[in-house]
Amino acid sequence: MGKNIILLGATGSIGMQTADIIREHHTEFTLRGFSAGKNIQVVKQLIQEFRPEIVCVQREEDATELRREFPGVSFVFGHAGLIETATYDADVLVNAVIGSVGLEPTLEAIKLGRTIAIANKETLVTAGHLVLGSAKKYGADVLPVDSEHSALFQALNGEKREQASRLILTASGGSFRDSTREELKNVTVKEALNHPNWSMGAKITIDSATMINKGLEVIEAHVLFDFPYADIDVLLHRESIIHSMVEFQDTSVIAQLGTPDMRVPIQYALSYPDRLPRPEAKRLNLAELGKLHFREMDFERFHALKLAFDAGKTGGTMTTVLNAANEQAVAMFLNEEIKFLQIEELIERAMDHHEVISAPDLETILHVDAETRKSVKNMLK
Repeated sequence: MGKNIILLGATGSIGMQTADIIREHHTEFTLRGFSAGKNIQVVKQLIQEFRPEIVCVQREEDATELRREFPGVSFVFGHAGLIETATYDADVLVNAVIGSVGLEPTLEAIKLGRTIAIANKETLVTAGHLVLGSAKKYGADVLPVDSEHSALFQALNGEKREQASRLILTASGGSFRDSTREELKNVTVKEALNHPNWSMGAKITIDSATMINKGLEVIEAHVLFDFPYADIDVLLHRESIIHSMVEFQDTSVIAQLGTPDMRVPIQYALSYPDRLPRPEAKRLNLAELGKLHFREMDFERFHALKLAFDAGKTGGTMTTVLNAANEQAVAMFLNEEIKFLQIEELIERAMDHHEVISAPDLETILHVDAETRKSVKNMLK
């Protein structure tokens, strides 16, 4: 029996690669519904190919136009439409939207006991305690799609959690891994968008360049696997072949390796607990690679990563502030309103000004998120 999939963020990088997996394994998976933003051309192509039952778009006028063209499909729009799509009858919800907009739809789908394949870091960083608490209450599985967390999940599979002593996340170092802080002062948006290993959307590529991305992943690992921050390490690994490792109390280290291809962790989250073949995919050839490189993480050079560890250890609403300030600052950088190094400067200022609330509910989180964005915008004035 195949699985029915709802995909939030279908036209983004992870969304399109999820569509590839559904296409490759069309007897195993059916795309029952999806959400997208304003890329209506791609929305139409996806509808023609996959014949979904429900589609959510950002703007009402787009929904109206699409209804005329595809009368057999139910079209919804905006935030309410996103929740309606997320809770539509299906087996798996893939959350691949960018930003904290994915939070409420995910929480609503969890209440229905759905399996959540989560590629949306911001949801776990902003409100991880709510997501995991709710998943436990309603018996919903939360499966990681990020390559690092998928690697940790696979390395921990079948092991006794209490016998694992350390999580080691690997980081490519992003576009500027060989640049000094001095050299970063005047980098352009175009330079920052040039990632050496992975093909990703604009926001996540900038997050990789600042290394805040790895910081968000550290917080995510803490949330998903319940490890203290003292037992989570980050290792610079240029080739992105080892996706992450788990060290056990007997000093054994289990690593998950593979070519840098997001389709692998996406497929595993969809097919879990089974593994499906990928005949067309590039196989890992270690002899061809010859060697792999590793370096200790320099927190002075990658200051944004230190800010993320600080926010995680502080807990409460501080991780919400970290994420919201970063989203706002990255948008400003992509818009060429600020310089590259100002991204982490604005995050730090937002964190310094924040009074932490320790166990925030959803309403508090959404309020802090909105206030943080506003204050970061105003910092320029």
